[in-house]
Amino acid sequence: MSAPRLEIHLEHLQHNATTMVKRLACQGIQVSGVSKATLGMPEIARTWVAAGVHSIAESRIESIEALSRCELGIPLLLIRSPMLSQVDRVVAHAAISCNSEAMVLRALAAAAQCQGVCHGVLLMVELGDLREGILAADLEEMVLLTLALPSLRLVGIGTNLGCQNGIAPDQSNMAELSRLIETLERRFGLRLEWCSGGNSANLPWLAAGGDPGRINHLRLGEALLLGREPLTGKAIPGLHTDAITLVAEVIECKLKPSRAWGTRHRTSFAKEPTSPQQQLEQPMALRALLALGEQDADPAGLSSPGISIEGASSDHLVVSGAVSALSVGDEQRFQVSYSCLLRAMTSPFVSRCFIDHRLDC
Repeated sequence: MSAPRLEIHLEHLQHNATTMVKRLACQGIQVSGVSKATLGMPEIARTWVAAGVHSIAESRIESIEALSRCELGIPLLLIRSPMLSQVDRVVAHAAISCNSEAMVLRALAAAAQCQGVCHGVLLMVELGDLREGILAADLEEMVLLTLALPSLRLVGIGTNLGCQNGIAPDQSNMAELSRLIETLERRFGLRLEWCSGGNSANLPWLAAGGDPGRINHLRLGEALLLGREPLTGKAIPGLHTDAITLVAEVIECKLKPSRAWGTRHRTSFAKEPTSPQQQLEQPMALRALLALGEQDADPAGLSSPGISIEGASSDHLVVSGAVSALSVGDEQRFQVSYSCLLRAMTSPFVSRCFIDHRLDC
């Protein structure tokens, strides 16, 4: 098998999704599986469909289009606000999109009318994380616009927290979302399908006994893929945290001085240099060099018991610690963070291997 590679345990991914779908169903909450960190891999989407997710969510229209050809039998949700230049593609392939701009809504409506379809709209509300979202004071006006456009269907409202500034979902901001949807329903005499409370960052609040109120939908990526919640990186009880692992090959293993010596400057990927070290002051240490670099993955997101990440450049990863058992040609496995997974999936130099279903790598 080639390295570096991502080893993907589909059975573990199905377990994670099945567990969260059942766990949240007890609170009246549906789950959209967010597959964007996997570039919309059909194998993972099908696994989640089998686990009972309501829909598959993606941030790129290219992935939406690829998944639409797979005929998954469930809705596809575009979770990044549509680009004006892509509205024709959005209404052709996504059942629902998240929106916060009047200009985009009008363009989606025109495109949907031309194609003879009705496109679902989830209006995103700004509740503090300062990424996408309509301010609460402007929400009624955007609802009125959406309802006035006959080729659009207002699915509901939602919010996103934790991604831009790490603002945590809590009883205050989640209750505000419930209050907003109830106000809109009274004002316009309707019942909205979704009150979408956010993403995997919502799970600690719910687990601690948070009252979901009207929240009946979450968009989960990190929890289903890595078994962790994003705000602290803690494992979610009952989920696999090793459903996806990154494997790298050792290309050098030697005793070397434990610190660099000579006049130090910046590198392409490192922070400002620290004070120089003298070679004679440094004890020797065993280090391994792996064929994995910044071009392949985020080194800060790699972890393995007993292994310390000493540094990385474009194409190399230096590790120490429990490397005495490693030799040139051996493989080292790492668990990955969400950012590390995203970069590894994007790299053309990292292969993928579905080991649970005995597929060729």
